[in-house]
Amino acid sequence: MKRFLTVFAITLFVVGCSTNKKKNNLNKVFRYNEASNITTLDPAFAKDLRTIWATNQLFNGLVQLNDSLEVLPDIASSWDVLNGGKTYIFHLRTDVLFHKHPLFGSDSTRTVVAEDFVYSFNRLKDPSVASPGKWVLEHVKEYRALDSFTFKVELHEPFPPFLSLMSMRYCAVVPEEAILFFKDKFRSNPIGTGPFQFKLWVENTKLVFRKNQQYHERDQEGNRLPYMEAVAISFLSDKQSEFLQFVQGNLDFLNSIDASYKDDLLTTDGSLTERYKNKIYMMRGPYLNTEYLGVYLDSEEDEVQSLKIRKALNYAFDREKMILYLRNGIGTPAVNGFIPKGLPSFCNMKGYDYQPKIAKELVKSYMEETGAREPSVTISTNSQYLDLCKYIQREVEKTGLNIEIDVMPPSTLRQTKVNGQLSVFRGSWVADYPDAENYLFIFHSDKFSPNGPNYTHYKNKDFNKLFETSIQTVDKKERQKLYQKMDSLLMSSAPVIPLYYDEVVRFTQKNVRGLGMNPINHLSLKRVKKL
Repeated sequence: MKRFLTVFAITLFVVGCSTNKKKNNLNKVFRYNEASNITTLDPAFAKDLRTIWATNQLFNGLVQLNDSLEVLPDIASSWDVLNGGKTYIFHLRTDVLFHKHPLFGSDSTRTVVAEDFVYSFNRLKDPSVASPGKWVLEHVKEYRALDSFTFKVELHEPFPPFLSLMSMRYCAVVPEEAILFFKDKFRSNPIGTGPFQFKLWVENTKLVFRKNQQYHERDQEGNRLPYMEAVAISFLSDKQSEFLQFVQGNLDFLNSIDASYKDDLLTTDGSLTERYKNKIYMMRGPYLNTEYLGVYLDSEEDEVQSLKIRKALNYAFDREKMILYLRNGIGTPAVNGFIPKGLPSFCNMKGYDYQPKIAKELVKSYMEETGAREPSVTISTNSQYLDLCKYIQREVEKTGLNIEIDVMPPSTLRQTKVNGQLSVFRGSWVADYPDAENYLFIFHSDKFSPNGPNYTHYKNKDFNKLFETSIQTVDKKERQKLYQKMDSLLMSSAPVIPLYYDEVVRFTQKNVRGLGMNPINHLSLKRVKKL
C-alpha cells in the first residue's frame, strides 16, 4: 500500500510539473489569429492592417508613434528640422543591429547605417518593385547619407505631417544583402531590426516569430525588450471559430467585433455581458476611421446633384439609434464633420444631427422646384453594411425620398466607385497617418478619381486654397484651425453623409498586461507580458 501511494505521489508530481511547464511556456508566447490571412512580410507592401501588424514586430524605421500618436525616436535617436521645415537631419543610433542571419558573414549580423535608409528609400520608389507605399516619398526632393550615422532628407516644400509618414512600415529599413539574395522571396524570408525575428511560416496555417535577443530598445528599468519569447499567429478564416478559440483560452487577443458573436459578447450599450465580464478584459477608444455615404457629384441623376436632397439624406436618420441597435454601442455618431474623433483637429462643430422635420421640408421643396413626383436615390454597398443601409432606407423614405439599395461584392464596389459609376456609395476612410490632412486631401479637386481618391468629385476653390495653405503651415494650432474651416466648408456642400466615427475594440485574456491601444489600431507587442 505504501509503495502504491509513493508511486501515485510521484505520478502526481510529474504530471503537475509537466502541466506547470506547459503553462509557463504558453505564458512566454503571445497568440492571436489573423482571419484575413497574410500574403507578405515585406514592409514595402504593408498596405493593410494585417500586414502592418506582422511587419511592425519585425521592422523599425527612423521614428515611431506612441499610443498617443506622438512621434518618438526609433532608429533615429534625434533629428533637426531646418530651412523652414524643408530639411530634416536624422541622427541614427549606433547600436541597432539587423536580425542574425548567415548572410552577414562570421558575425551573423551588422549595424544599421545611414546608407541602409538610402537603399530602403530607393527600393520603395523603384518601379520594378511596384510598392504601393511609394507615395509616402512624394514630398521628398532628395535624401543622402552625410556619414555612417547621419541621414539627410530634403523636401520640395514644407510638409508638417512628414515625420508621421516616416513612422509607417513602408519606410522601415531593410538590408540590401537580404534583398539581393532572396529577391521576390524576401516576402517569406524577412530580415529586419524589430523586437521579434522571423522563425516559421506555414502559409494559411501558422506564422511564428521569436524574440530578438539583441533588440536595441529597453524599458524604464533598463530591461531589454521584448518581454515575450515568441509570437504565434494562426489563420482561422471563420470569425465564429476565432471567437470560440479566444473564449476557450487558446488565443490571447481578439480584435474588433463581428456580427456572428457581438450579441453574445456585448450588451446593447457596448458593455461586456455578464457571461464574460469576469473572464476577459475589454478596451475601447477612438479609431481614425470615418464611415460614410459618398455622393458622386458628377452623376447624371438630378437628385444627387441637389444640395437639398444631399442635406435631407444627412438629416433624415438617427445616428445614435443606428449605433446603439446595429453596432451594440460601438462607435460615435458622426454629427460633426468628416474629420473623426481622435484627431486634435476634431471639433464639436455643428454638422448634421437627426432633424426629420427639416429633411421632409427639403425633399418637399425639391419636389416643388423640379416637379419630381417620386424622387429616388440608389445607395450601393456590400453585404457587410447592408443592415446599416436598410436602416437608412427605412428612415429616409419617411421624408418622401425613395431609396434603392444595390448590394455588390467589395471588389466590384471599389472598382465602380473609382470609375464614377455609383451615384451614392458606402465608404470608409482610415487614416494612414495621424494628421487631418489625411482626411481632407481626398476632397481636393486635383485628386479626382480615377486618378486620385476624390471619389465624390467635390470641387471648391476656397477649399483648395485653405488646403494649400494648411500643408505649408508649420504651427500646429494654426493648421488645425485651417483644417476645421475646410471641414466646415465641406459639410456645407454635403458631398458626404458621415455615419459614425469608428472605435478600436480589443479583448484580452485576464493575464495579459502591457497591450496598449491607439487610434490607428496598430499592434505593438514589445511591451506585452503574460502573468
